[in-house]
Amino acid sequence: MRLGIRRLKEFKSVDQGSPFQPLANPTFRNLWLWVTVSNLGTTIQSIGAAWLMTTISSQAEMVALVQTATTLPIMLFSLAAGAISDNFDRRTVMLTAQCFMFVVSVILAILGYLGGVSPWLLLLFTFLIGSGTALYNPAWQSSLGDFMPREQLPAAVSLNSIAFNLMRSIGPAIGGSIVAVAGAAAAFAANAASYVGLIVQLFRLKPAQAAATLPPEHLGPAMSAGLRYVFMSPNVGAILLRSLILGFSTVSIQALLPLVARDLIGGGPVHYGTLLGSFGAGAIVAGLFGHRLRRRISSESYMRLTHMGAAFAVGTLPFAGSLWLAMPIMMVGGAAWLLAFSFCNMSVQLSTPRWVVGRALAAYQTAAFGGMAVGSWFWGFLAERYGVEVSLQIAAVLILVGTLVGFWLRMPELSGLNLNPAASRPAPKPSFDLKARSGPVVVMIEYAINEEDVPAFLAVMRERRRIRRRNGAHAWTLKRDVEVGRFWIETYHLPNWIEYLRHNQRTTQADADVTRRLRELHSLSEPPRIRRLVVRPVSAHRPKRVAGLSEMP
Repeated sequence: MRLGIRRLKEFKSVDQGSPFQPLANPTFRNLWLWVTVSNLGTTIQSIGAAWLMTTISSQAEMVALVQTATTLPIMLFSLAAGAISDNFDRRTVMLTAQCFMFVVSVILAILGYLGGVSPWLLLLFTFLIGSGTALYNPAWQSSLGDFMPREQLPAAVSLNSIAFNLMRSIGPAIGGSIVAVAGAAAAFAANAASYVGLIVQLFRLKPAQAAATLPPEHLGPAMSAGLRYVFMSPNVGAILLRSLILGFSTVSIQALLPLVARDLIGGGPVHYGTLLGSFGAGAIVAGLFGHRLRRRISSESYMRLTHMGAAFAVGTLPFAGSLWLAMPIMMVGGAAWLLAFSFCNMSVQLSTPRWVVGRALAAYQTAAFGGMAVGSWFWGFLAERYGVEVSLQIAAVLILVGTLVGFWLRMPELSGLNLNPAASRPAPKPSFDLKARSGPVVVMIEYAINEEDVPAFLAVMRERRRIRRRNGAHAWTLKRDVEVGRFWIETYHLPNWIEYLRHNQRTTQADADVTRRLRELHSLSEPPRIRRLVVRPVSAHRPKRVAGLSEMP
């Protein structure tokens, strides 16, 4: 009996840490299944585009530009897409992106059947599909937190990666067979068909986001707010820089893989699809067991291990010589790829509050895919001049050099900060007519601090300053009363009244903990005094006389 109870407890413990736990959520499960089908279509389309380019162009640089055309839109448009996903209904954003990609894929398939696809036209349509992906990804990934608890986000991110790489595992073989039997146009048609199920599911999905109490931000200010948050958050900034370097160096194995299959192994589209499938298979295995590794070693050690795996795969692939030797090497590369990038994605989500998570993920994608876009061109450029073997060996060395960056910018440990919105007080009711655009708004908070608490107070205020500026305030200052030294005044400005209300709504539970520490240092029984003021410019000119009215005194 005791043994049975113990096994039951062990089973529950394993189940709670299982990467499949989010599938119990029906909303996530249905979307995830159709996203998986869409990923299959995307993989088939990539196979068709890459192999079609090898048949209509003999330049290695043009072949590598297919990967650039796929990733460049994500670098260019992700931040705007993240701002849109944070301010509008994410279901509508995802639906718009899917419909756009469906239309583009249908047109590309028709042109392919008619034989009217030139190298630059192929790059254009690949770029357009990538643009739809750029709009879709931040909304999809940031929507995970709308219908599942925060503690399941790591498993959900892993499942997304597993789904993508599962389709990458079987998709290339399917795509290679389709291209070999029916041509690239059939691959483009299959991609168009893969969008239909997800479009239908999104039409049926009820909006998951809570109703907004404030109007959406304009695109420009929303993008600025996202960038400000990233730059004022050291953890997120470190993740983005590491992702940029990793994307630039590791994309070499994917950008040059068609040339490896054709020139170093002497195969065709099926060989290329098989190698890419091996890459995906390694990623799937890593996705299933990677969470156990994360629990045993530090974040930085985890990243260094993934770098070494990627460097091994990139450096040894040119010497494989046959498909059977290249397949296990590609599996190692796929495992390292998934472990590194899913960990970066997860770290961004767990380090970012809900109000800006779409923009933070978009900034991460901009960094990672920006590195991939530039890297795809760069490695193709090198391969054109020095050969595929030399290019991959240089890339392997660069990956190893990337591990040295960890001594300067270490990956943050996944903290337990509570980034849920703080229970803020009701907005103050103005005593006069105050419009949303009235401003600037000046906030003054007065503290009474005993002399022995001044060092601790200043230390907390340094964190307070970063939080204020990160959430949108500017001109932050801290002043001390000359006559009564225990009185300190914190002052900061916001552009207008609506931005003041947004600033308050952006406060998280972790931010509120800083407020609690300040109030503990406050020496008076009543709380710190808060004054909110609206700047009213006064004209230096006297008012004009108006007929029938006497001049105001």
